Amino acid sequence: MTTIDDAVALANADNGLAVISTVRADGTVQASLVNVGLLAHPVTGEDALAFVTYGKVKLANLRARPQLAVTFRDGWLWATVEGRAELAGPDDPQSWLAVPDRLRLLLREIFASAGGTHDDWDEYDRAMAQQRRTAVFVEPTRVYSNG
Repeated sequence: MTTIDDAVALANADNGLAVISTVRADGTVQASLVNVGLLAHPVTGEDALAFVTYGKVKLANLRARPQLAVTFRDGWLWATVEGRAELAGPDDPQSWLAVPDRLRLLLREIFASAGGTHDDWDEYDRAMAQQRRTAVFVEPTRVYSNG
């Protein structure tokens, strides 16, 4: 049986790159490539997938239809984690984000959990704020793979 740790490990060598699949209003699938990490949910402490996103399409899909699939791969090996997205950001307030600097630090933490590093964290923070980046947590409900 594949675990969430097994799934995430497939992308360790590739900076946590995974395909995120959301559902559009017309029922078709929208997919994109993002860096995904594994970390404890800020409230529950349970393991969750997390990534940072912005823009209209993916966020609109997740706000209206929070079910999504995250697929990791390494060569011909793959694993998919299905779950429900929880959004936390400037346009998706959460009570646990009310602590000053919590979102700024959370976006850094998610980026680092996917293997990301940055030479200028202040610049990173500025870009994340300017782009109105949102943290997405995925509570896993199903994990499966070909391995």
